[in-house]
Amino acid sequence: MALTISKEALSIINEHAEADYPNECCGFFYGLADGGQRQVRVIQKVKNAKEGDQRRRFQIDPQDYQKAEKYAIDNDLDLLGVYHSHPDHPAKPSEHDRKVAMPYFSYIIVSVQDGKAVTVRSWRLNESQQFDEEPIETHEFTPEV
Repeated sequence: MALTISKEALSIINEHAEADYPNECCGFFYGLADGGQRQVRVIQKVKNAKEGDQRRRFQIDPQDYQKAEKYAIDNDLDLLGVYHSHPDHPAKPSEHDRKVAMPYFSYIIVSVQDGKAVTVRSWRLNESQQFDEEPIETHEFTPEV
């Protein structure tokens, strides 16, 4: 399985991650899931609702999840997953990320080092509730924001 995303969409995610540095940013991405392929069509920034230290954690308000599900239904898209940043840490899921992850979602993580997005990786939970890396393929497609 691969996650296909446009360079423009990656740029939007990276810019969000850099703008929120040194805090973690977060957001949703929508698109189409067809067999083993997932194609990202829409990026949606979300406010990090975590109270306290946002440099090490993000939280998405449950109402934002509800709005995201409604947006997907209203626009005939799949809610494919969540993106977030890891300020001054690798683009690998933490144990906390694993504990709060949902099986269907893809999780894009952006490593931001000294305010600059340097690495983007995607992950999905397997049947053993561990993360497997999901390949990211880029394509030319202008995402909706």
